Amino acid sequence: MKRFLALLLAVTMCLLALAACAGKTNAPATTGGASDTIKVDVFWYTFSDTYLTSVRNAMEQQLAGLTKINYTMHDCEQDQAKQTQKVETAITQGTDLLIVNIVTTGSEEAAQNIVNLAKDNDLPIIFFNREVSNAVINSYGKSCFVGTDADEAGYMQGQAVADYLLKDGNLAKYDLDSNGEIKYIMFRGEHGNAEAFGRTKFAVQEANRLLAGQAKLVPSPANDTSTQYDDDGISNYFLYGNWDASIAANLMRTALAANSLTDGSIELILANNDDQALGAIEAMNEEGFNTGTGGGYIPVFGVDATTVAQEAIKAGKMTGTVLQDGPAMAGCIVALAQNIANGSDLFANTGSYNVDVGVNKIRIPYAIVS
Repeated sequence: MKRFLALLLAVTMCLLALAACAGKTNAPATTGGASDTIKVDVFWYTFSDTYLTSVRNAMEQQLAGLTKINYTMHDCEQDQAKQTQKVETAITQGTDLLIVNIVTTGSEEAAQNIVNLAKDNDLPIIFFNREVSNAVINSYGKSCFVGTDADEAGYMQGQAVADYLLKDGNLAKYDLDSNGEIKYIMFRGEHGNAEAFGRTKFAVQEANRLLAGQAKLVPSPANDTSTQYDDDGISNYFLYGNWDASIAANLMRTALAANSLTDGSIELILANNDDQALGAIEAMNEEGFNTGTGGGYIPVFGVDATTVAQEAIKAGKMTGTVLQDGPAMAGCIVALAQNIANGSDLFANTGSYNVDVGVNKIRIPYAIVS
């Protein structure tokens, strides 16, 4: 009888344990509570961009030690339809946080569509690097943007140009035809991109403000003339390199077929990013200029302060650039992701950042590198 009762008790305990187990699920965490592991999906407009590669590398290094965040990186290959589809798939598969480097910048529709997907599924979303409008961010309380001041890099590039030309007799040295005008080629980034617009216009505008009475930057005849922008003597004059080194190199080769580096028709190179600046340098190297080992030299300024650009500056091939701090941008994004992992609001603990008034946008500052 004792053995029978013991056996009956054991069976009863086993059945109770099975019943308790039947009430639990193995569903992935979606709340971001303090003890949860969250799933994060990061959508890059392309893996091929040099600056964005520095951001991605920094982000992966910073995320590597965070056990509460599982992440997936997605290459959207400069295809907005592909990016939107990837976002939809991630939502279906149970993501907890969307981090989006929007492909189509300058248009509210693409960003708003993705915000609406996040909103419909009560998911927080971080846009970064490529600007989205205030209206898009303000349309959903669990959205924000991490980027830079689109115009600041232009002003800083202009300051770097003026500082360089005003020292060590450089103004006379690089005004090759001694007419008081420094004729520049502008390599422009993507149409519709706020950073490209700010860098194109304000670099020249700020340099001329600082050079006032001594010299003036004017577009080289080697630029193409567009009608897409304001006829302000600056914005419509550029070569459209679209952020790409190889495109810029080919454009520069074409420019050099009809214009000289020695007669004053090309006296300065400005580029919206370092890749385009380095492409222009590649083409000039073929003419014996900016080789770092003697020969002719044309001042070249970029933006981003990528590792290869800084090496080119040290080697005497490039003149200056403006630091767009990839690790700082990555660190800010990771900090916001940690808010979600810790069960906090997306935009919590942001008091130390430079935040826009009236909208959840954080600005990472630039710095001049020369």
